Amino acid sequence: MNSIMNKNMTDRELEVLNYVVQGMTNLEIAEKLMITHHTVKAHIASILRKMGVKNRLSAALLATKKGIINLHQG
Repeated sequence: MNSIMNKNMTDRELEVLNYVVQGMTNLEIAEKLMITHHTVKAHIASILRKMGVKNRLSAALLATKKGIINLHQG
């Protein structure tokens, strides 16, 4: 995992990022985590800012490239 990015991300943000990488929508993530879709949007906005990317696709690609999220986990 990329320690520079991980150091700044919360456990919840990493959890949300994992679901983004899996291709889940904000509503699906909200249902899975039992939070509102507004909260998911806030987490994603924070993730994008911390990763220095402009959209969720770029975040997902960078997360897999840098090993932040492992596509082959369970």
